[in-house]
Formats: sequence, C-alpha cells, structure tokens
Amino acid sequence: MIFKRVGVGRPYPDHGLTAKSWAALPPRQIRLDELVTTKDTLQLGSLLDEDSTFYGDLFAHVVEWQGEYYLEDGLHRALRAALQQRTVLHARVHTMPT
Repeated sequence: MIFKRVGVGRPYPDHGLTAKSWAALPPRQIRLDELVTTKDTLQLGSLLDEDSTFYGDLFAHVVEWQGEYYLEDGLHRALRAALQQRTVLHARVHTMPT
C-alpha cells in the first residue's frame, strides 16, 4: 500500500494557514506510508506533466493532528514519488494543537 489510509475530507479543524504561512514552514521528509490522504481523486494531467508544480508550492502540505499526518495538498506529488519508487516525500508540515 502506498499510503497509510485513503481518506476523503479533512477531519481536523480549520488551521487558517495562508500560502505565505505555509511557505514559512521548512520542508522535511515524510514517509508515504505514514500519510492519510484528504482527497481520493486527482487530476491526471497534473501528475503526468513533467515540469508541473500544479501552480503552487513546490512542496506538499501535510497537517499533523492527533498523531496522524494528513496530506492536505500534494496528492499528485505523492503519487508521482510512489511511481518513481520513492518512499518519502518532501513536505511542509504544520502541527495542530489537539
């Protein structure tokens, strides 16, 4: 299995982070098998486009909440990493208070 679990929706409360707030978080490596997705579909074109950054941050956005890592943005990057047989993803991680 690529991910820990495939979810639909964000189970955590709204964090209120803006693009600028996310950009202030340093990227780190997260194992794909620790991630719970918040989306169960993606745009295939964005996954296959070689130089696409999907019009946003170069790094995926992950929310850590109640001991779980939720992949909020960057599903196409995570799947691309898995297709390239990588086990980790570089992501910006925001830890939410419980």
